[in-house]
Amino acid sequence: MKKKIVFFLLISGVYFSQQKNVKISDLQPKSEDAVFPVVSYPGNPLAENKMNTFLQVNELEYIPNSGPDPFKKAATATNSYTNYLYFYSWKKLETPKNILSIGIDGEASGAYPEGFSKWINFDLRTGNFINGPDLFRPNAFKTIENLINQKIRKRVDDFVKELKADKNPTEEVQEQIAMYEGCFLENTLEYIEFYFGKDKLTFVAGRCSNHAMRALDDLGSHSIEIPYKDLEKYWSPYAKNLLSGSEKTDTTSFQYKLLKGKIDKYPITVLIKHLYTDNEGNAFSAMYWYDKNKKLIEWDGRIDGDHISITENDHYNEELGKWIPRAFIEANKKGSKITGTWQDYKTKKYLNLELEEL
Repeated sequence: MKKKIVFFLLISGVYFSQQKNVKISDLQPKSEDAVFPVVSYPGNPLAENKMNTFLQVNELEYIPNSGPDPFKKAATATNSYTNYLYFYSWKKLETPKNILSIGIDGEASGAYPEGFSKWINFDLRTGNFINGPDLFRPNAFKTIENLINQKIRKRVDDFVKELKADKNPTEEVQEQIAMYEGCFLENTLEYIEFYFGKDKLTFVAGRCSNHAMRALDDLGSHSIEIPYKDLEKYWSPYAKNLLSGSEKTDTTSFQYKLLKGKIDKYPITVLIKHLYTDNEGNAFSAMYWYDKNKKLIEWDGRIDGDHISITENDHYNEELGKWIPRAFIEANKKGSKITGTWQDYKTKKYLNLELEEL
């Protein structure tokens, strides 16, 4: 008990000490549909560069300083999402010392327009994106997921009780009841968004409705607030150091990491994106670019222990109905470094590949 009290006092003492030298402004050229955050952190230029690179590459598919309009792909639906993305506002949240949390609001328009809100959290000591699973001990994942899902279930059940209290429900109310009773409630940490507050972590899970039923969904997405003190016994060593204000950093997962290195003699930068599991095992997506020409190239990778296999596709052949590869990569990961070969699909020529986490 004494250790818990001491830990809580440590983290509570830094809640109100948001770094005053971390500033956020609007990425230019700002417009009505393009209000996007750019971070200034003079005390840690490397972290500043990593945060802005992540934000712009991951959200806009734009490599910093690669052209006059960072919003071109998002606003013209030439991004990989193939829809139009508009960003209307951002907000810097009040957090513990080592953390930067940014809330972003916008709209995605494909076959139909739909507003969105998302939260991005950075470790200010390193500039790394904070992955939710890294915050908890692996044996506590299910406990945290159950805790979140139980709170969502209570929120949904309480609202259904209110709806059922109507003795003469309309057809619309009956449709609402059916929708909420069939709500998916098996959310996992991997897919639950979250953001940090002064004294609590807020988890945000997806709504019960699909787009067709959106008009009936009065609850919307599910925001579940849990005080840090209630999560303390589940924290990983990384989370404890992060929240206590410690400068000690810990190893975190491969997902959403930036790496620097070379293919042959040519400098490249890589953003590892989403890690996931499919029928064949562990996989991931990534983007990379040559630092000289700054053009995004996509990778599809697989991980087997410390071995990584990647396919770099060149183009989609409509006649054959498949992607034509440009290259194949075989490499091994050791700590923060990756070494291997990049093989040209056509010439079969091998080039050395060297990468290291930033």
